[in-house]
Amino acid sequence: MSVAPDMNLALQDRFLRDLPEMAVRWQAETPPDARLLVLNDRLAAELGLDTEWLRSPDGLRFLVGSALPTSAAPVAQAYSGHQFGGFVPRLGDGRALLLGELVDPAGSVRDISLKGSGPTPFARGGDGLAAVGPMLREYVVSEAMHALGVPTTRSLAVVGTGRAVQREETLPGAVLTRVASSHLRVGSFQYAAATGDVDLLRRLADHAIARHHPGAASADRPYLAFYEAVVAVQASLIARWMLVGFVHGVMNTDNMTISGETIDYGPCAFMEAYDPDTVFSSIDFWGRYAYGNQPLVAGWNLARFAETLLPLFSDDIDDAIALAEAAFGVFESRYDAVWFPGMRAKLGLRADVEAAAAMPLIDELFRLLKDGRVDYTSFFRQLGRAARGDAEPARGLFIDLAGFDEWLSHWRALGPDAAAMDRANPVYIPRNHLVEEALTAATAGDLRPLRQLLRAVTGPYDERSGLERYAGPAPEDFGAYRTFCGT
Repeated sequence: MSVAPDMNLALQDRFLRDLPEMAVRWQAETPPDARLLVLNDRLAAELGLDTEWLRSPDGLRFLVGSALPTSAAPVAQAYSGHQFGGFVPRLGDGRALLLGELVDPAGSVRDISLKGSGPTPFARGGDGLAAVGPMLREYVVSEAMHALGVPTTRSLAVVGTGRAVQREETLPGAVLTRVASSHLRVGSFQYAAATGDVDLLRRLADHAIARHHPGAASADRPYLAFYEAVVAVQASLIARWMLVGFVHGVMNTDNMTISGETIDYGPCAFMEAYDPDTVFSSIDFWGRYAYGNQPLVAGWNLARFAETLLPLFSDDIDDAIALAEAAFGVFESRYDAVWFPGMRAKLGLRADVEAAAAMPLIDELFRLLKDGRVDYTSFFRQLGRAARGDAEPARGLFIDLAGFDEWLSHWRALGPDAAAMDRANPVYIPRNHLVEEALTAATAGDLRPLRQLLRAVTGPYDERSGLERYAGPAPEDFGAYRTFCGT
């Protein structure tokens, strides 16, 4: 690794200093022919990074980890995880690398990391590389999620490496530069707990509290307050996924963050036709991570998180379990506190419309949407037109017209606000057929479809002329959509 010149930039090594047992010092591989594919200018500005410099040869070397400031001590992080329900005690960053922590101009600490930068000691026989398509998928979807107001890791850049990556076919390689509040996961705590070293577990919890939930430190039971805080942010996150129709696809415990940010955009996709059983991942044969199961899986993951923290809750195991069970109760209340107002906003209902009046209406709507295989995103946007008096675009999406007409009359009686609906319901999401179109073109060297897709999805609520094709579901001949993990 060389030192990047002309850098007014410091990368800290907080994780390494606090938790050396969970970090392996490592170097990113130097790409043979690095070429910038996409740079997130807005995020760079938030981080206090000069975009002209990032586009320069020196900046490009920084983005792939081959030239870093002298303060940097890049590491691969250790973690465990339940993958599709089965526990794997040693996972870790097999093809990822934490370059360090950056303090942005607002004073927030942000991880700068790489994905696809070569194998680490956690690679488990893999090549540690990544292809252009999956890295651009993460860039597109994570930036769309950010624009939709969903907490997420961010994508600073994708750099082509000039190296071929062998999967089912030979593909061009790429490195993603990712930004996160941190990369601490439920799996991080599973790893620490599995060592049997309670001091390590406590230091990890203290590190996470200081980083993400500092209010817990002053509580009577700080580690229990920490657990409640993580449960709350995860409940809020999953509620937001459900509101926008997002299907993560691989909700393993190593993909659940302590910060409450969405992480790991592997086999993810957005639901089109409303169906709680929607699954896109090619390896989720039993629908474990289906759209409608996501709140249940999150709860299961958080129960595994509680198990790791039991020694910090109490010296008495029965008391510790009782405390954990009581603390988990915040999940349902926090989920409802985000999901119900969110759904009420999607329907344009006043804040004083209570659940008792709204939930029968919502339940019946979901039945109609499922029976008619109605496009989830398009429907809510078209319903805003119905609030203005033009119900035909929304009505035309349904098979059961009589059922919809009856539902519509009950909804209109509540006086929906069309302008509020437009603020809550996106026009543009990363439509699956358009994502595939953009990634296929980018893999072949044409970035124009990617740029146009990004233009749409990073301004999701603002309907614009010329972007009509980005507002509708996939054509019939697109067929059933399947996603892959990208490894």
